[in-house]
Amino acid sequence: MNYQETINWLFTQLPMYQQQGASAYKPNLDNTILLAKHLKNPEIHLKCIHVAGTNGKGSTSHLLASVLQEAGYKVGLYTSPHLKSFRERIKINGEEISEEYICEFVAKNKSFFEKHQLSFFEMTVGLAFEYFVKEKTDINIIEVGLGGRLDSTNIITPLVSVITNIGIDHTQFLGNSLESISFEKAGIIKDNIPVVIGEYTKETKEVFLEKVKKTKSEIYFASELVLETYPSSLLGDYQINNKKTVQQVFKVLEKIQNFNITQENIKNGFLNVITNTGLYGRWQQINSNPKVICDTAHNSHGLKIVLNQIEKEDFETLHIVLGVVNDKDLNEILPLFPKKAKYYFCKPNVLRGLNATILQQKAEDFLLKGKAYNSVSIAYQSALENSNEKDFIFIGGSTFVVAEIL
Repeated sequence: MNYQETINWLFTQLPMYQQQGASAYKPNLDNTILLAKHLKNPEIHLKCIHVAGTNGKGSTSHLLASVLQEAGYKVGLYTSPHLKSFRERIKINGEEISEEYICEFVAKNKSFFEKHQLSFFEMTVGLAFEYFVKEKTDINIIEVGLGGRLDSTNIITPLVSVITNIGIDHTQFLGNSLESISFEKAGIIKDNIPVVIGEYTKETKEVFLEKVKKTKSEIYFASELVLETYPSSLLGDYQINNKKTVQQVFKVLEKIQNFNITQENIKNGFLNVITNTGLYGRWQQINSNPKVICDTAHNSHGLKIVLNQIEKEDFETLHIVLGVVNDKDLNEILPLFPKKAKYYFCKPNVLRGLNATILQQKAEDFLLKGKAYNSVSIAYQSALENSNEKDFIFIGGSTFVVAEIL
């Protein structure tokens, strides 16, 4: 198979949460362990930092990678989902995995994948780990896909575990309380391995403290320990907590491993994170006059911060291009949006995308007024046509909405 055929096979032949939702979720790590053994356990040869959390894990992972790159290390970076290209998920020093390597990996292991009915995510994790070992990376930043305890990435034993924060999301898998979600995320905390917590609440802190008692792990609450941070090319208000988390991780790494990270490396890593790692879609400005911002925040915890930041902007009229996936709890997120805005409802072009008319009708219950459009691009074009230079356009609600604009 050529590259496009290989990618099509990965996407369509096997369950993929990004496209299908619940049917792609597996309740154990059996297949991942089986695959790792088949690949001669690449994970045992990798130095890793493991990053979980409801929001901010992507930004935190990219910030960690950027700083380590500034310090001269060869850094593997595994993240999900991708915005435009599958290859974004697996990078070394900001350079995406090659098409050739992906084709070779799938061709070599296809019969094994089919025999054991491996999921998209299991195969992708195996691909990343084997690639990083082959390329002899110095350290790897591994972002959890969903949850933590049962996520395919959770076969690694990292140098440090990181949990950015806990919010309500993916309740069909992780439970519908902060405590149950914290329990799943805390599943990445390993025996005697330190953990850095970005943000916490009373409920989540108790879960984390209970877990580290059992694992005998040192625990660090970054929001208490890091008082000042540095500017970054990532401009969202929510990045303040992510940056503090990253700074605390390097304090911990300094204690346990011989990694030489200077304050200059951290400053430059924060400033150069987009060019170093290719991270997009986080409070990203894509137009001026009118100012247009897109952001991948897609749950109540993330959207609250983004919508609060919009309130600080100076504009005449607010236009919101909004699309979501069909497993979102609209009763939870729609009340967060301002009534004094013009809405352009759309459906992201994935199987899980929620019909724009259904979203429009549900939004009316919360006095959010606007029209439904046939695509994200048509909705955005309409927003541009209906706005003047002093207006503000926000595009969001789903990673997949942002992906169609960039």
